[in-house]
Amino acid sequence: MPNLQPDQIYQLLRHLTSPVVALTCQRDGKRNGMISDSAARASIAPTVPRLSVYIHKFNFSHDLIFETGRFVLHLLRDDQFELIHRLGFVSGRARDKLAGIAHRPGTLGAPVLDDCYAHFECRVVNVMDTGSSTCFLGDVVAVGHGAAQRLTGDVMTAAFFRANMPAEWRSEYEALLRTAQAYATERSRDIRPVIWTGLQER
Repeated sequence: MPNLQPDQIYQLLRHLTSPVVALTCQRDGKRNGMISDSAARASIAPTVPRLSVYIHKFNFSHDLIFETGRFVLHLLRDDQFELIHRLGFVSGRARDKLAGIAHRPGTLGAPVLDDCYAHFECRVVNVMDTGSSTCFLGDVVAVGHGAAQRLTGDVMTAAFFRANMPAEWRSEYEALLRTAQAYATERSRDIRPVIWTGLQER
């Protein structure tokens, strides 16, 4: 079997990406939203709903979630390109990305977007360091549908987004991807053991 080049392996790994999701969080009055394609179901027990998501350490949301142990994960509809552009193409350090986006405080205090396919409010129960990012394991404590949920339609996937994003966004998207890949390449081997103690000890 011929050895595959890194780019070929990366393209194969892309088949493992999750739906495109929006994550929201809040700490000390500072709120933020971001986009991820690394979320996954983390339990098959109906009575123990859990999910996991990897967040790069350079993301503003990373520290907000790590320090509060709270986040909301939103499944998006396959027509929500503008929301993805707004939350995923700029840093929350530069501006309040949720300004002008309809949302409300959730059960855990983190923002819940009004317009989405569905949302999961999560409490962090464990973490794993990957060097360049942290994998957050979250217990789902509340679930809901978006106020404007369509009766038909699909959840946004990474493949669908890449294939159908507006052409004028592509160069910006690819530049952001290269930056994230460079960050991950430099740091992914430096994995540190982390023991999640929960908020009671913070």
